Amino acid sequence: MKKLILPILVSLMLPAAFSCGSASKLGYTLNEADATSAIREMLSLGAEGGANGAFTKDAIMAQLFPESVRKTLNTLQQLGLTNEIDRFTTTLATASERTAQKSIPIFVTAINNMRFSDAIRIIKNGGTSATDYLRSSVGSQLRTSITPVMRQMLDEYKLNEQWSKIVKPAETIGNVKFNLDLSNLMAGMVSEAMFRKIEEKEIDVRQHAAARTTSLLQKVFSRSW
Repeated sequence: MKKLILPILVSLMLPAAFSCGSASKLGYTLNEADATSAIREMLSLGAEGGANGAFTKDAIMAQLFPESVRKTLNTLQQLGLTNEIDRFTTTLATASERTAQKSIPIFVTAINNMRFSDAIRIIKNGGTSATDYLRSSVGSQLRTSITPVMRQMLDEYKLNEQWSKIVKPAETIGNVKFNLDLSNLMAGMVSEAMFRKIEEKEIDVRQHAAARTTSLLQKVFSRSW
């Protein structure tokens, strides 16, 4: 008799337990405080990932220098300055990666200080709307904040001196001046690389349950609102 009663009790309890769990989930309503905290958490995770591997020599040539400068550098390579240019771009890539790592606290602080007028709308809009909001609200401020860090790296690796030596033949032959503000240009490239990493994390969190590594992210991003 006892063997019969136990399965019956279990079968009666399971629907009730399921019903309570479902009611708990269905009873949650997304609020502005949770939405704001979840966005900050998600963006900070993206920033903390840094931008490792984003600064190859080819990427620097394509993203940093205007077409006219790239043509000049190609000409200088043909004149026998290949090793100097390779050394310069490799060192510049290293300096950029270090700048990205040193910029993580700057990004995280900016994210934590962000103010939202409608965080729920950002959650509902999907895509990369949180990253877009970050870029539009504090993007220029972040680039300005990164510039001194980039300048420090340029000084440490003596990149401005390397650059002057590389372009000196072109300036002598063509009677032109290459007045590039490397710290400003590189800060722009580093900030864009950081934003791309943050974008990738946002897409991952929105699309994949495994990327929602905290209870808050699971609660806010586990469904369509």
